Amino acid sequence: MKLTGPKFDQNEILLLKQCLDSGWVTQGPMTVEFERLFKERHQVSHALATTSCTAALHLAAMALGIGPGDEVVVPAFTWITSAHCAEYVGAKAVFADVESETFNLDPKAMESALTPNTKAVVVVHLFGLAARMLEIIDIAERHNISIIEDAACAVGSTYDEKPVGGFGEIGCFSFHPRKVITTGEGGMVTTTRTDLAQKVSILRNHGATGNLRPSGQPAKPYHMAPFDMLGYNLRLSDIQAAVGVAQMQKLDSLLEERRRLAERYHELLRNVEEIAIPRPVDTRCGHTYQSYVIRILKGGMAGRNEVMDSLYSLNIQTRPGTHAVHRLGYYVQKYKIRPDQFPIAAECEDTTITLPLFPGMTDEEQLFVVESLKRALTS
Repeated sequence: MKLTGPKFDQNEILLLKQCLDSGWVTQGPMTVEFERLFKERHQVSHALATTSCTAALHLAAMALGIGPGDEVVVPAFTWITSAHCAEYVGAKAVFADVESETFNLDPKAMESALTPNTKAVVVVHLFGLAARMLEIIDIAERHNISIIEDAACAVGSTYDEKPVGGFGEIGCFSFHPRKVITTGEGGMVTTTRTDLAQKVSILRNHGATGNLRPSGQPAKPYHMAPFDMLGYNLRLSDIQAAVGVAQMQKLDSLLEERRRLAERYHELLRNVEEIAIPRPVDTRCGHTYQSYVIRILKGGMAGRNEVMDSLYSLNIQTRPGTHAVHRLGYYVQKYKIRPDQFPIAAECEDTTITLPLFPGMTDEEQLFVVESLKRALTS
């Protein structure tokens, strides 16, 4: 049984055909429409499509002027590019531990990691669960640091009933195939600040400035755009955006299905004492369950791996939640970080299992996963 997967139908095919028939397949009108839909759904002033969430995070760091001598606080349990975005621009990623119940950044640990060199914090809404934004915003404002929301997993997630991606200076989203909606590869930058949106728009388009149409082309056929900044080619194509437009049309139904499946997992697993299930502990923190991640409470990594091996033998795909980034070679070698320096993040990496959850998952398939998990835990 697969771990997850996208859901496509005739709408994607129709919009792709419309895009191909138009002959405009690079960044253009489909991208503009995708950005409009995303902007309106997430209640922000600007949404700018990119090649990936990694690109979005890189652009966020550049737009905020982060560079050598600066530090960026990052949760120690996350995907690696949450930290890499600081390193890309010559800054230093500084880790802070997470909460074992939510897997998200611990606000107290975040504040303890701040120094006079801290320029920003990357707040990850991991697995679709919104982080504790009220506490984090209060700390950031008191210390005059910027917030980058890594909402790679959190399309459609909310905090206090407001969509994530607009709480910080910049939000970054992913459309990788494991996410709730997908464009194959792709990302989005969101912001309420026009100045940051303008910087991201220029930086993703080779550094081109001047009077450009929404398509990214010069306003006059004989006008060549000036290049006053060092930029990159991080634009989403209209082919991918066409898929994104179709995916946005089914976002609500996809989210509803994921939440229904997660609630059923909650019910089926609520009396299993050997695990902790991913229920929000703060009612303000919405969860879209991009991934359904449990923790094995006994046996450590060895016990977790035995369970995963047992499920694998039954053709049930699983994977650990994500990385304890501070234990990865680049950061260990560069900053001499000890493996035990962020114990909760390390424990989360060693004891988490992502269970299958995908569009079209049947009650029978879900029950098979649960019963197989129970047998593995007691064998």
